[in-house]
Amino acid sequence: MILRLALRSLLARPARSTVLACGFGLGVAVMASLLGIGEAMVEQARAPALRGGGDVVVFGAAGQVTSARHVLSSVLHGAPLSARVAATSPTQRAAAYLVRGGRVVPIRAKGGVPSLERAFADPETSFVAAWTDTAADNAWVSPEPGAVLRSMDRFHPIPDVPARAASWAEWLYFNGRSGESRFYLTFLAGARRPNGRRAAGARLQLDHAGRRSSFSETVELEDGRLLAEAPDLVIGASRVRLEGLRYHLTIDLPEEGPAVQGRRAGGKRARGELFIDAAPGRSLPPFAIRGAGGWVSGYVVPVMNGALGGALDVGGERLSFSGGTGYHDHNWGFWERVTWQWGQVEHDGVSFVYGRVHPPADAADPERTPGFLAALGPQSPLGYSADVTIEETIDPASGQPRRILVRGRGPSLALTMDWDLEQVLVTRMPPGAFGSDTDFFQMRGQCRVTGQAGGRPIDFVAAGSTETFRGR
Repeated sequence: MILRLALRSLLARPARSTVLACGFGLGVAVMASLLGIGEAMVEQARAPALRGGGDVVVFGAAGQVTSARHVLSSVLHGAPLSARVAATSPTQRAAAYLVRGGRVVPIRAKGGVPSLERAFADPETSFVAAWTDTAADNAWVSPEPGAVLRSMDRFHPIPDVPARAASWAEWLYFNGRSGESRFYLTFLAGARRPNGRRAAGARLQLDHAGRRSSFSETVELEDGRLLAEAPDLVIGASRVRLEGLRYHLTIDLPEEGPAVQGRRAGGKRARGELFIDAAPGRSLPPFAIRGAGGWVSGYVVPVMNGALGGALDVGGERLSFSGGTGYHDHNWGFWERVTWQWGQVEHDGVSFVYGRVHPPADAADPERTPGFLAALGPQSPLGYSADVTIEETIDPASGQPRRILVRGRGPSLALTMDWDLEQVLVTRMPPGAFGSDTDFFQMRGQCRVTGQAGGRPIDFVAAGSTETFRGR
């Protein structure tokens, strides 16, 4: 019955029925064509042969990747990703303006490395014979590990923020242990003085067989030379030199003590040479957090754990560090009313480091600033988390931390670090760049690490170092 009614309706108005049938047919044809075109566009978008093609685009959370050569050489070209990466190429995009005859045309410019772009069969450049790599491009094609390390460890110009300028400081920090000896060494450059030079100092703290001693010296440095040569630094008779992948530390410092007619009463000196060897890929690349009013704080770990060698002579006693383990990080920023927490431990070729910087209240909410917890394997990162809690248990009698509990959770990492502190070295900071009434706790203890990182189970106890810098 329904079919008969439909046929009679179509035959009653043949013209309208013909138009309706053509419309339906055209609609189906258009839909089929669009589906085919869409599928082809998706496939082409994935094709490396297209301009800007490739399977993965790596970018920084706050803009440019701050250490792109490290990402290329140590992350993408290191295990386990190297076997899955066919080609990589850095790309820089910027606004440019074409000016001709009083007419200005804004354009978007893209820069890259010719030979690496050709690896993607880029149609815009693959057939331009004149477009070849320059000497600067070669540093991206085959990054030299020592050059990558030096670029990560460079010093930074002081930002133009007059209200915070007096609290600027940047420093290279080293620590190491061998047997019953341990050292903490800092090369620091502070704010610019009225004469245009920078206040600078070197400080060594030694912990040997339960005895603790400190040595230091302060000088002034030229700002331009500091920016041009760092991490190579010379402070008095002490210096840092980066030789390939080796940090060569020369130390010649007087013992701290009360000043008597311009001389220190201690009399002893610490002299010697130490060496810390970095390993390609075992670095935490630089990153910075920023707040209101131009506030900034940056951090990089060029050496997570490296072979330590050398020896020190302290008042005629020789302390050997051969066969030990060393660590090196680098901090910069504005530090007035800033506090932080940090710790590092290593086991079975995997390094774990955590930290959090608490900015001043006029820059950001100190309670909402994310922390970090990273696990670095022998050849590449295993996991990273910014969802981190750090709980300190304070001894009510001494006011010093006695236990620290760190928890971090992320897509590739879920770890708990439980620190049982054994040694606490307290430095009361004088008024200055860090504000007043602040204490610097350098601690050592046994750390129990449990959880998983990079798909592998983690459960061990090892000796490690941790710090807390806070108001009294």
